[in-house]
Amino acid sequence: MLKPESFPIDKIYVPVKRRKALNPEVVQEIAESILEIGQQAPILVRADEDRFVLVEGLHRLEACKALGEETILGFLVGSPQGGQQKASSPYDAEVEALRLKTERLKKLRLAKVAEEKASAQSVAPNEQHAPAGTAQQGSFRRAAASSPSVTLAEWLARQDRDGFRS
Repeated sequence: MLKPESFPIDKIYVPVKRRKALNPEVVQEIAESILEIGQQAPILVRADEDRFVLVEGLHRLEACKALGEETILGFLVGSPQGGQQKASSPYDAEVEALRLKTERLKKLRLAKVAEEKASAQSVAPNEQHAPAGTAQQGSFRRAAASSPSVTLAEWLARQDRDGFRS
């Protein structure tokens, strides 16, 4: 069974093709989640001489970088040599199972976010008549999560200022 290891972020190389898929809004959402509950899904890396190459987990890696982390949890996986497919091992089955689980969790998280946005839109007209303090507190998380203009630093500053941080 694969065990998560701690990898130095500055030793992880992100291939150019992977970097093109970076979505800053997703990075911000993951960073907020890591602040609240910690890193739940390890990234996948493979060894390459004196560094590691990212296989899976670009947004988690970038979220940890944005939070100032120096290490990240991950699994070290093998890679096919010379373009030939290696024989399947128990580790490959575990990595595939982990990848499928991560995909399912991602779909569930996206469905939850969509549900929250839909309920927020239906509740928004009622908040206009509520006292200023309650409307502000109730809509702050939705505004921070959906507004692309709110950076992670601004969100953290608001958390500290408004007393939402636990």
